[in-house]
Amino acid sequence: MPPRIRLALRDWDFLTPILLGDVRSPDVELVIDRVAALPEDPAGDPRYDGAEVSFSRYAQARARGAEDLVGLPHFIMRGFRQRCVITAKDSPLTRFADLAGRTIGLTGWQDSGNLWTRALLRREGVEIGDATWWVGRLTAAHPVVDRLGGFGRPGRIEAVPGERPLVDLLLSGEMAAAFTPFMPPGFFAPDSPLRPLLPDCRAAEVAYFHAVGYVPGIHALALKPAVVAAHPGLPRAISELLDESARLWLAKREKYADTTPWIIDELARCARDLPAGWDASGLAANEAMIDAFAAELHAQGITARRLDARALFPHAAG
Repeated sequence: MPPRIRLALRDWDFLTPILLGDVRSPDVELVIDRVAALPEDPAGDPRYDGAEVSFSRYAQARARGAEDLVGLPHFIMRGFRQRCVITAKDSPLTRFADLAGRTIGLTGWQDSGNLWTRALLRREGVEIGDATWWVGRLTAAHPVVDRLGGFGRPGRIEAVPGERPLVDLLLSGEMAAAFTPFMPPGFFAPDSPLRPLLPDCRAAEVAYFHAVGYVPGIHALALKPAVVAAHPGLPRAISELLDESARLWLAKREKYADTTPWIIDELARCARDLPAGWDASGLAANEAMIDAFAAELHAQGITARRLDARALFPHAAG
């Protein structure tokens, strides 16, 4: 009997073949709990053998010397960040360089995606010290929680005054732009008062890919060390099963155009703009991206020491 492993993952569409039993592995019986929020302490949560984890928080723990999770270089969440910078529709700003000297909002300082977005600004010459940063909730529907994570700097990186929502500050003109992984309600409506900062996000993202060679990783997978010690082949088996599920899901999307009327066009554009294997798992396929992320963690003051891909994923490097 293969080991029964329970993971906490967000409700990604490409998990559907596993959830329906359309793909299986002889090496692992995978049970997936679809969660709205990732476990706060995946290493200590008795419900799970592993989980989807923030790449940033996992890397920070490794930088502190923690070994309570075995990270897998399988990035279950990836995404370009150019489209994650929004502004008011009537704003005159259209470039990341335009944000120098401005007030910028974001939903969490140490979040993986926001770290990648700040890296985009750094590529355009806008360093952390070149802007004022307000960290807070996107809308009034989101909770008021600590989003600084201990990285605040008085006068430079602070909680939003009065915990006002970022969207309100964008619309009032008190904030030039905001970083957000998920758009606020109504953002995609024709009459939305908000828009992406960049006029052509997709073109910027394609150009970025050609420059760096990767789609940024946001969340990775991690297992408890005791589980891996008892079943050393588990990381590979789980990664291969998830890859097969994603492959089957994509094949169905290419056949059944029920998601949107233009899903086939979108898939064709992805095939044209990105090479096969752009989302491949494993250390070799992701080493450049992981190294770049580790460099940004250190450059942005999130980690005290600079790590590399093999230090962050020693199990995969061994």
